[in-house]
Amino acid sequence: MLSRPAAESALLPVYAQMPVRPVSGSGSWITDDLGQRWLDAYGGHAVSSTGHSHPHVVAAIAKQAAQLLFYSTVLPHPNRERLAELLVARMPAPLSGVFFANSGAEANENALHLARKVTGRQRVVSIEGGWHGRTLGCLAVTDGEKYMASARRAGVQLSAKVPFNDVAALDRLLGDDVAALIVEPVQGMMGARDCSVEFLDRAREVTAERGVLMIFDEIQCGVGRSGHFTAAESFGVTPDLLTMAKGLGSGMPISATIASSAIASQVAIGDLGSTFGGGPVPCAAAIATLEVIDEEALLENVTRVSDHIVAGAASIGVPQVQGRGLLLGLRLERPAAQVQRAMFERRVLTGTSTDPAVLRLMPPLSFSLAEADLLLGSLREVLA
Repeated sequence: MLSRPAAESALLPVYAQMPVRPVSGSGSWITDDLGQRWLDAYGGHAVSSTGHSHPHVVAAIAKQAAQLLFYSTVLPHPNRERLAELLVARMPAPLSGVFFANSGAEANENALHLARKVTGRQRVVSIEGGWHGRTLGCLAVTDGEKYMASARRAGVQLSAKVPFNDVAALDRLLGDDVAALIVEPVQGMMGARDCSVEFLDRAREVTAERGVLMIFDEIQCGVGRSGHFTAAESFGVTPDLLTMAKGLGSGMPISATIASSAIASQVAIGDLGSTFGGGPVPCAAAIATLEVIDEEALLENVTRVSDHIVAGAASIGVPQVQGRGLLLGLRLERPAAQVQRAMFERRVLTGTSTDPAVLRLMPPLSFSLAEADLLLGSLREVLA
C-alpha cells in the first residue's frame, strides 16, 4: 500500500507530488506516515549527499543552533570562514574566492553578475539542454520553452545557446561582446547528459582566447556526485567561476559561488550580498558534510557504486546509461514516467527528466552496493 495522498493544502499546486509522505529518514531510506520504508534513489533531488539525517551533520546543526542560531553577514563568523577555507582547499587552482548564498539560482546569478562586472560585457551564452534556475537571470540562460517563456514575459533577453557538444558552434557564438559561457558539465534536468571532454576542452580554449569567462554550474553534479569533489576535476577542465549548492549542506539551504583569483581580486565591498547566505547553522552543516565525505571515503564509494549500477543496468537490458558517478540517466525503451510509477509500487524513489525516455538516479553518496542491488532488482522486475 502506498502512502496516503495529501489532504487539500493551502500550498500553491506547483509541484508534481510523489506518492509518499515522509516522516523520518536514515541513510538511503525514508519512512512514510504509514510506517513503510522506501529506498531513496532520488536523494531529495540530489540534496541528501550524506544520506538522510546523518548523525554527524545533525549534531553539528544542533550544536551551532544552541550556540548562535543566526546573525547576518554584517558580522564575521568562524563557520563561514572555515567553510570557505575547506572549499578552496578542494578546488582546482586558481579557484580561490568564495561567496555564500542560499540556493543554486542565487549562486548562478552571482556568477553571472561577477562575469559582467569583470569583463564589462553584457551577453551570456549557454548550452542547449542546460538548466540553471528560476530567477530572471537564470531563466535567460536556461533551455526549455516554458522557462524561456517566463523570461520573455519579464522582458528578459534570452541567451544564445550552443547546440549540445557542437564544437564548431563555439567559434560562431563566442564573440568579443560575450561576458560568459555557462555550462553544466553534466546536464541534470536533461537526464544526466554529460558534455564531451572534447567539447569542454575546446570551450575552455575559445573562452580564454576571447576574454570570455567560463562558468561551471555544478549545482547538481558537484559536491562529490561525479566521483570527484568537483565535476571540473572529473573532466580535467577548470572554469573561471564554479557554482555549487544542493548536496553542500546535506539538506540545509546553502550555495557557493567560487571565483578564480583574478576575478576575486576585482571584487569590492557591496558587489554581492545575501542576508542569510553563509549563516552559522548552514555553514556548520556544510562543514560536517565535508567531514563525512572525507571520513567515510564517499568519493571512492560513489565510483564503486556507480560502476556497479552501470554494469547491472546493462545486464538487465537498459540500452544506455549516461552521466557520471551517482548522477546517472538510464535511457529506456519505454516512457521513464511509467517505470518511475512502477518503482513507486515497490517503494523505490527515482527521478525523471526533461528527456521522457530517461530515468534519473541521484541517490545519497553513501548508497551501498546492497542498496544498489535492491534498486536494480526492482528495476529488473519492472522492465520484465
